[in-house]
Amino acid sequence: MEKQNLLFFFSISSCFFLFPLLSEIRGVQGSASHHHNSHGGHRGVYGGFRPRTLFVFGDSYADTGNNRKSVANSWKVPYGVTFPGKPAGRFSDGRVLTDYLAKYLGLKSPIPYRWRKYAPNRLRYGMNFAYGGTGVFKTLVLDPNMTTQIDFFQNLINESVYNQGDLQSSLALLSIAGNDYGAFLSKGGTAQDFPAFIARVVNQIATNLKRIHDMGVRKVAVTALQPLGCLPRSTVLNSFQECNATENTVVDLHNLLLQQAVAKLNNESKLDPKAFVILDLYGSFTQVLKTKGEYLGSVRFETPLKPCCMGMSSKYYCGSVDEKGAEMYTVCKNPEGAFFWDMVHPTQAGWRAVYMSLKSTLEQIK
Repeated sequence: MEKQNLLFFFSISSCFFLFPLLSEIRGVQGSASHHHNSHGGHRGVYGGFRPRTLFVFGDSYADTGNNRKSVANSWKVPYGVTFPGKPAGRFSDGRVLTDYLAKYLGLKSPIPYRWRKYAPNRLRYGMNFAYGGTGVFKTLVLDPNMTTQIDFFQNLINESVYNQGDLQSSLALLSIAGNDYGAFLSKGGTAQDFPAFIARVVNQIATNLKRIHDMGVRKVAVTALQPLGCLPRSTVLNSFQECNATENTVVDLHNLLLQQAVAKLNNESKLDPKAFVILDLYGSFTQVLKTKGEYLGSVRFETPLKPCCMGMSSKYYCGSVDEKGAEMYTVCKNPEGAFFWDMVHPTQAGWRAVYMSLKSTLEQIK
């Protein structure tokens, strides 16, 4: 992508690019038992084996309850209204990407890192280290960024919570939803520096992928950046009618560099030329939004760019209450018929449709 396109994007829409991250961050201010799985995986998914353990790193697209209850809107009503029926730390009305990937692998969703001591029987399925609002680098929240999340993982390995047999039969998922870019802009990042910063982000993602693989994790998957210009915080500017194509040019650069980085890692992998996998959220989001989900076994999304839950004005967001505790948001009658839950995150039905779109990619990686 030419640099002038980035400059044009920055000049007309940098404030809107920042908003999706802030809408997520608003609500996110700034001893385990040992076990041993059978060594090695069995045939099925990913390179002739089916992972028995799932480790998750990243942000709100994968977080299933790590953020603190006192500050995260993921713990506020009406989040979790579809599943499990009350707020449970997921940034959705129900299940998120982690849950559907675990389902595909035939596993229970891995326990959030913060709750590991309360459910030691769940450790055998893996662990979720993702924190909503975080990024590859330090963002606008105080929660652990991806490097620190991987440090947590390393500590558990050092403590023999997971052994090499567990790791050799495992899959790691890294979710990157764009929080680094919101933080970059909020801290005064310039148009001239934006392309170089995107390269820095992707280089760090590659470093993280290799680090996890070098720990012994057999397969490592990373999400491509979703079309940020299609999130409701952008489509609200045209009454939720169409995506911001200019904004998505930034996403194109990120995803192009990510493809190159992952290809390089696979070329350098001596044991498995498919050790690193990209889950194409850009393509799957685009397909679902274009078809309104009707070809993916989901309920038709009549207005796919409009969120189910939103604040009554720009001052409020999903889950907001005023000083008297009155709800300052509206919720659609049928979350199943909405692709987006709030201004940034898909509904459970939305994630299911994305998962159905990704299944063909998952099945081909063998």
